[in-house]
Amino acid sequence: MKLSILIPVYNEQSTIAEMLSRVSSLDIHKEVIIVDDCSTDGTREYLYQLSQDPSVLNSDGKNEIRIFFHPNNQGKGAALRTAIGRVTGEVVIVQDADLEYDPRDYFRLLEPIWDGRADVVYGSRFLGGPHRVLYFWHYVGNKILTTLSNMLTNLNLSDMETCYKCFRAEVIKKINIRSNRFGFEPEVTAKVAKLKCRIYEVPISYSGRTYEEGKKITWRDGIAALFHVIRYRFFD
Repeated sequence: MKLSILIPVYNEQSTIAEMLSRVSSLDIHKEVIIVDDCSTDGTREYLYQLSQDPSVLNSDGKNEIRIFFHPNNQGKGAALRTAIGRVTGEVVIVQDADLEYDPRDYFRLLEPIWDGRADVVYGSRFLGGPHRVLYFWHYVGNKILTTLSNMLTNLNLSDMETCYKCFRAEVIKKINIRSNRFGFEPEVTAKVAKLKCRIYEVPISYSGRTYEEGKKITWRDGIAALFHVIRYRFFD
């Protein structure tokens, strides 16, 4: 199967080159679809230069990179919506542009799909993988959002807010993503539940970063996520 790796990017100049190096080094047939969401810190210029180098964009038959640019900042969900519309692979993985998630975990995520058990796989930060110890209240907020989402979708996920979500392409292409920001996580969870997809969770590692290191999600996004959990369960 060909893997489509979707990377939404906003102001990740310090990490984007290393992340692309890690993704490109994986020995798997893949396409990397990058959407720059109007970065202002030099990321956009770096990606533009990359987009002009044919040797980088398709260095061999197993590693294709395609880069798209938003004319204005819209949010993670909007960037993923753009990327999903360009998917040509059979399996899709979402990858943040920071270094919090390790692409070496892809093979764990892909296994239940490759062997025919799953339509969707979530990579959980709370199932025993190594993780950096950081913010207690982020952990509490995540548990509240995941519990509420589980109550409304009748799923038993341990980490609804994880970045690492892996889909059969036919599944994610059925879903009309409306969220522009971090509402993507509860929205797509509610919608794969409505589609009665076979959902698996696998443990992943997590190297979280601090706000000083560039973390972007805030308590406002947590409050918004509560609204999204309810909205996409009952009204969309």
